[in-house]
Amino acid sequence: MTILLAEDDPLTLDALDACLQDEGFRTLVAADGKQALELWTEHRPQLLCLDIMMPEIDGFEVCRRVRATDAAVPILFLSAKNEELDVVVGLGLGADDFIRKPFTRAEVIARIRAALRRSYPANGRGRCFSMQDLKVYPDALMAERGEKGVELTRREVSMLELLHRNAGLPVSRDAFLDVCWGLDYFPDSRTLDQHVLMLRKKIEADPARPAIIATVRGTGYRFG
Repeated sequence: MTILLAEDDPLTLDALDACLQDEGFRTLVAADGKQALELWTEHRPQLLCLDIMMPEIDGFEVCRRVRATDAAVPILFLSAKNEELDVVVGLGLGADDFIRKPFTRAEVIARIRAALRRSYPANGRGRCFSMQDLKVYPDALMAERGEKGVELTRREVSMLELLHRNAGLPVSRDAFLDVCWGLDYFPDSRTLDQHVLMLRKKIEADPARPAIIATVRGTGYRFG
């Protein structure tokens, strides 16, 4: 799970960052709202913790812009502002919780885990699909084989989803490039092959004898 922390006080930001990493979360940190939006757009974390009073763009506006494109990702406000109006505004913009400063480590972790359980039920990782003995969690950008987990990029998840949707059928190189890179990008087949090679190293039990991503000569790749 990846959590975005946006906080303009460096001491608070460092403390939150260390706290969440100790709990096993991957973190992205931003010192202002503009940077927070850039990190959100690039990485799409599974939860956001936003301070309200930040340079460039305040937390309320960050929340509004995120909610314009994603109605589900949990958003928590961390703020020293205790006025009831701020709580009402924050929740009205779509935030899931409002944590007043000063707060304890235990409180922050408990509220974050509660928000994740509500948004990603069951195991807290959201959707899941299987590719042989590999379990893929698209929302969490990760996969698991037994007790071993591996982090995936959003593009790698997109590649696996495409293969899974077309199980047993060859997926052409053009289909990969259109779906996983988009029509505005013009990568070549070598780019795709390099990504497949790296993805195999992450998810295959034996990358030299791939069982999940099979090569279909002259066409592309196939799962199943």
